[in-house]
Amino acid sequence: MEFSTDQRGKFTVLSPHGRLGFDEASEAQKVIEDQVQACDMGVIVDCSELRFLSSAGLRAFLLGAKAAQQRGVTFCACNLDENIKSVFTISGFDRVVPLFTDTKDAIERLQ
Repeated sequence: MEFSTDQRGKFTVLSPHGRLGFDEASEAQKVIEDQVQACDMGVIVDCSELRFLSSAGLRAFLLGAKAAQQRGVTFCACNLDENIKSVFTISGFDRVVPLFTDTKDAIERLQ
């Protein structure tokens, strides 16, 4: 799994590329938590290049949300395709990690 980051004002946009399953979950968790610790205002996970998400991958999002809450910054996700979005909603994770249409929508609503 690869990640790219982009700074959009005070927000860090983190973009995972590929699959986020059991084999990738530990690495993803570390990357997410590191970005949460280093950000100014929050982390927006842009899921437009995420092709698969398992329950182990959801755990990385959960731990990222908890780290953000402890630090007092924002953590959310955007650009989810229907399959990824359904994993969030069926599991109830959409109540833990706010979901937005795209990065512009997230930034506008979180500022």
